[in-house]
Amino acid sequence: MNVTTPIEQRDFKIVGKSVKREDVVEKVTGDAQYTGDIKLPGMLHGKIKRAAIAHARIKSIDVSKALSYPGVKAVLTHENVPRVLHYGSPHPRSASCTKDQYILDDKVRFWGEGVAAVAAISEEIADEALDLIEVEYEALPAVFEPEDAVLPDAPLIHDVGPGGNLVLDPVRVNRGDIEAGFAEADLVLEGTFSGGRPHPAYMEPNVCIADWDGSNKLTFWTSTQTSFMVRGILAEVLGLPLTKVRVLVDHMGGGFGAKQDCFQHEFLCALLAKETRRPVKMEFTRHETFVAGRARHPCRIWLKQGFKNDGSLVARDMKLVYDSGAYGSHGPGVTIVGTNAATSLYRCENVRLEGRCVYTNTPINGAFRGYGVVQSYYALDIQMDEAAERLGMDPAELKLKNVVRAGDIAPSGHPILGHGLEICLQHGLDVLDWKSLRNRDRTPDPKRPHMRKGWGIGCEMHGSSAYPGIKEQGNATVKMNEDGTVTLLTGAAGLGTGAHTALAQIVAEELGVRFEDVGVIHGDTDVVPWDIGAFASHTTYLVGTAAKMAAGKVRAAVLERAAMKLQVAVEEIDLSEGKIFVIAEPGRFMTVAEAMGPSRGIPAANIVGNGTYQPTKSYSFAVHFTEVDVDTETGLVEVKRVVPVHDVGRVIHPIAAQGQIEGGIQQGIGHTLTEDYVIDKKTGRSLNAGLVDYKMPLSMDMPDIETIILQAAPDPGGPWGAKGVGEDPIIAIGPSIANAIHDAIGVRFHHYPITPEDILKALREKNA
Repeated sequence: MNVTTPIEQRDFKIVGKSVKREDVVEKVTGDAQYTGDIKLPGMLHGKIKRAAIAHARIKSIDVSKALSYPGVKAVLTHENVPRVLHYGSPHPRSASCTKDQYILDDKVRFWGEGVAAVAAISEEIADEALDLIEVEYEALPAVFEPEDAVLPDAPLIHDVGPGGNLVLDPVRVNRGDIEAGFAEADLVLEGTFSGGRPHPAYMEPNVCIADWDGSNKLTFWTSTQTSFMVRGILAEVLGLPLTKVRVLVDHMGGGFGAKQDCFQHEFLCALLAKETRRPVKMEFTRHETFVAGRARHPCRIWLKQGFKNDGSLVARDMKLVYDSGAYGSHGPGVTIVGTNAATSLYRCENVRLEGRCVYTNTPINGAFRGYGVVQSYYALDIQMDEAAERLGMDPAELKLKNVVRAGDIAPSGHPILGHGLEICLQHGLDVLDWKSLRNRDRTPDPKRPHMRKGWGIGCEMHGSSAYPGIKEQGNATVKMNEDGTVTLLTGAAGLGTGAHTALAQIVAEELGVRFEDVGVIHGDTDVVPWDIGAFASHTTYLVGTAAKMAAGKVRAAVLERAAMKLQVAVEEIDLSEGKIFVIAEPGRFMTVAEAMGPSRGIPAANIVGNGTYQPTKSYSFAVHFTEVDVDTETGLVEVKRVVPVHDVGRVIHPIAAQGQIEGGIQQGIGHTLTEDYVIDKKTGRSLNAGLVDYKMPLSMDMPDIETIILQAAPDPGGPWGAKGVGEDPIIAIGPSIANAIHDAIGVRFHHYPITPEDILKALREKNA
């Protein structure tokens, strides 16, 4: 990894260093406690009976045999659970959400939807009892494609929303004069694009445990990115005050955005525990993480753009249709973000965009790394390559000419700060000597004449935070202990990315103490400050700034106390590496512990600082340069080398940032070449809901990755200019692969995944 730092330099002690993550040892030794590891005395196990039909009304459910089965303690159906309509994605109400879910309903809307739940003394007995529940369905006509779902005579999946199976009213963005723009164009390109249904396939399946105490308080352990949102929606649906719901989450085995929702099993787990007055655990099988989890929205895009002969982009007309599946979940947010994103990346004054989100009788699609932008930028970036080819330009030259720059209006409606995209692109071109790569000898290797090599470029920009869709707030509390150590309390979840380590670094740096002296308390809604959740690449940007603010208050209070003890003015002292010293006499100092110790008969100081931060938005930028080998005999594509060039502002923990980038590239390779959660378009049945048939890249499929982080365009809203890095790397890798395949074999693909069958078919058609 190469980190360059053209931004302001200062003598950081901890920020910018790859300090040892506190959670590493317990994770690699297996001591880390995940929700699935927790066992409570008398704990029962819950299971869900799932429908084997895509659209139906439930005529009757007979649970008598299941209830009388030895070991079964409770059975729930739509007839004995609260009937409260709720949002599946429990964001604050400032977000665009759709209230369209019941815990259990008398109607089935997708194959695999839960229709009943059982609690028993073992998982095996609970599973056996599911088979004893008899359900009689009245089958309803189903629709599995958005274009079928919006036909005038299509069966209605919900009786909420704007109608016609739309999740929300169409999202429209108009800027400039689109007709005048196309009239000015020398070249007009038009094409359709589509993206599949990749699944996050996080390592830790969804799991939760519910336990009620004698005061009717619910304690709830769950694998979630949004513990306070889960607390809020559980309280709302179950009719409880917030003080009667405590949500706990310690370690998580990934989420990638998909664990933002409050899932059906979480409500049922709480209700089964209440019914039995015993703790209940519900853990998805791998099959259930596909069927009842959340995947990326399949999307179909029509894109028309106009260019002048010099490469200037003068008009963009785009229609996007996202498939939400059976419920809204994050469909509204994804549609708004993905549609608005198409105003940007490559500057264009005349824009007309329309985004739609449509219900279908398929599994629910939700939040996933790249949140609607993966789809829209895939289309934009591939069409830029096509335009360059038609204009006789190098694609890098065309992209460099049109990339957004400082002052351009971002999708959030704010002027862009810095212009990291141009710098990333130019830096990569220089490092790789792009012109030489493009003009290389393309004669096939005589030892492998069927192999073709290609290089492609993909660009992206992505916001840190969900503003303006959600008006967010980050909170942190920093407490100075009497021995000079520090405790940070944060509600931010740790998905496995090292977020808590970065937050501790920020607190240590701001306070002037050693990193090892900062401990982090997290994951208990009864203890830590309110948090909106870990998503939108905003934890370091949002919560990091709040932590820095809180640490700054504590630092000021400690210095004031030390000044009194040292008998000097507070302006005369400084704090570094746990020592408070007189600036003019560095040999005269006291430790932070001594400053915090007894004074005037009072045993210790009580110094606590709170930080609250409400950000707008910052944008990170990246350009991926990708080399592929295409086997023209088998159709296999091998990604050989990726040079990702990122601008993420100030880097807090370089190795963690590098890990995010490499992980995103791994996921993006899968989405582009192999991964697609397939639904039978005749029945709605899941066809590859498991890791045997759902093909993810393995370690041997990973290319050489030479990460470059530029720190080129810091944002003043983040701690020392830090911005997000979580979602960026999955966005640019897809179009860079697709463009590299075209460079290799001269065939253009407008969809993902691009399978070997697609390659061979296209080559046959090209050579026919």
